[in-house]
Amino acid sequence: MLAALRKAVPVIRSRAADLDAHSAFPAADVDFLAQIGALEVMAGATPSPRELMEALRLVGRANLSLGRIFEGHVNGARLIAWHGSAEQRRTLDADLAAGKVLGVWNTEPAPGVTIAEGGLRGAKSYATGAGHIDIAVVTAATSEGKQMVLTHAADPARADPSAWRVRGMRATVSGTYDLTGLPVNAATRLGAPGDYECEPRFSAGAWRFTAVQLGGVEHVLTLLRDHLAASPAGQDPIHRARFGKALAAARSAYLWVREAADRAEAPNAGPETISFVLMTRGVVEEAGLAVMEAAARSVGTRAFFVDNPLDQACRDLALYLRQPVPDQALDRAAAAFLAQDAWADDPLW
Repeated sequence: MLAALRKAVPVIRSRAADLDAHSAFPAADVDFLAQIGALEVMAGATPSPRELMEALRLVGRANLSLGRIFEGHVNGARLIAWHGSAEQRRTLDADLAAGKVLGVWNTEPAPGVTIAEGGLRGAKSYATGAGHIDIAVVTAATSEGKQMVLTHAADPARADPSAWRVRGMRATVSGTYDLTGLPVNAATRLGAPGDYECEPRFSAGAWRFTAVQLGGVEHVLTLLRDHLAASPAGQDPIHRARFGKALAAARSAYLWVREAADRAEAPNAGPETISFVLMTRGVVEEAGLAVMEAAARSVGTRAFFVDNPLDQACRDLALYLRQPVPDQALDRAAAAFLAQDAWADDPLW
């Protein structure tokens, strides 16, 4: 499966510009992921941490919007596998085998999503694939915490893609989705209130989006490399030094993400895993910013032309790097490492 995915990266990438220009959902690319078994295998219980990381990284390298959709699918399947009833898990297996696409929607406009009279009330915003994916795990506020609910997500009448007015990641079609009236019952209620934010899975699970981001970082770096290799700038020591620093940043990010995947996916992952993943978020963000700046400096004005692949690659990456509370994440990680001597207790340090 990974070999087929690796081979398809250029094909997926060749469609990205058109999808971006029309803010169109990458339906053909999602279908391809289903055909090669990625939606089923990578969202199931069989892949190793390295295999899942490589799949997320490759899809991100091909098209970050597709990577965001794929990562949300994996997240949704994991939540059902962890917190679902036996019947919900059987349904998940059938849905994955049928190539259905899942997602997770948590962000919402005021006053938020609640449960009233046996159904949902409210809407979700930044809802990836709204009106296009099949099933969404959504959160609804209760007095006991956030309650996860499984909802039908493919109704175009409930979706408002016009709300997704952004410069990058357009093909995720992350508009708003009206949930009002969708049922909450034994079949759709997932887990107990508070399960959505259960640690360490909630925070440590962020490693998956860092793997997708890493793919985007590597794509920008490759475009910069291609430019330098084909132009006199590649013979300039200043450009070469800048490229060398960008390469080191990207490779360092790869090593952090690889280790974060191994730690977070380990059966005995504990609270200390959260600190490592939070630190990884910052490392990948810094690598992305460094690589984009290097590309802008070395390529110059041409990097900002709409027909230059660097333009979309950087627009998508700049937006996808904007994950929630990055400074607080770094602060939490630093505080944890200050509280415990990682060098003494962890042989990998």
